[in-house]
Amino acid sequence: MPLIKVLFIFAFIGVLLYSLFRYKNKWLAPKESFPEEWKKILKANVFFYAQLNHEEKELFEYKVQEFLLNCKITGVETTAELLDRLLIASSAVIPIFAFPEWKYKNLNEVLLYPGSFNHDFDTKGKGRNILGMVGTGYMKDKMILSKIALRHGFKNEKDKKNVAIHEFVHLIDGMDGEIDGIPMVLLEKQYMIPWLDMIERKIEDIVKRKSDIHPYAKTSRIEFFAVIGEYFFERPYLLKKKHPKLYEILEEIFDQDLSAKKRWIKK
Repeated sequence: MPLIKVLFIFAFIGVLLYSLFRYKNKWLAPKESFPEEWKKILKANVFFYAQLNHEEKELFEYKVQEFLLNCKITGVETTAELLDRLLIASSAVIPIFAFPEWKYKNLNEVLLYPGSFNHDFDTKGKGRNILGMVGTGYMKDKMILSKIALRHGFKNEKDKKNVAIHEFVHLIDGMDGEIDGIPMVLLEKQYMIPWLDMIERKIEDIVKRKSDIHPYAKTSRIEFFAVIGEYFFERPYLLKKKHPKLYEILEEIFDQDLSAKKRWIKK
């Protein structure tokens, strides 16, 4: 085969692969206005949204619409109702609200289960103690959430727990290619060592039962980041009061100072 034909074939394959890659990574943009019914649901169920000013609400609404246009939500043995879809989208938007251009390129579907499940994704039988999970292997680019846990996370605003936000923090962590508790895409270099030192000291306090941070955070630095992310967005004022240095680093990571304005204070 002549060399020019070989080069042409390789060039054609390269263009095709590039086009497919661009298509896969291009998110659709919302074109319709945000439904009034959706605004009412968000205001009644998402504290973060309810406390925003008018302009911030519009940005939040846009990001919710954008997420729902680009991420499939599938009910498994249950129905993914409008409330569930909006809560999932809100969980995705809250941690990255300060980054309007953010796209979850490592997620294409959220599977909503009725309740807890086990490592084999079974909803019946033994070992059903999982409420949320970011998929790996053949489940790559998928997230699994418990419907009960999803709704509970937004109903109880004082328990410092929100399973959906927890899992989206894992996705943020993994945007650099590895879920390791070090969100390289958001963490500036000068905060790297202080962050790792902070994790070590806080986990030690948890082990010694000298901390109000949920014990699950001591499992690993991966889980520490997700758990403390829940705390940061659920009880920012309390976190800043009890863990000021930790709050300061999280403020840098998420670029949000939720305790700065009275509207965020949740005692």
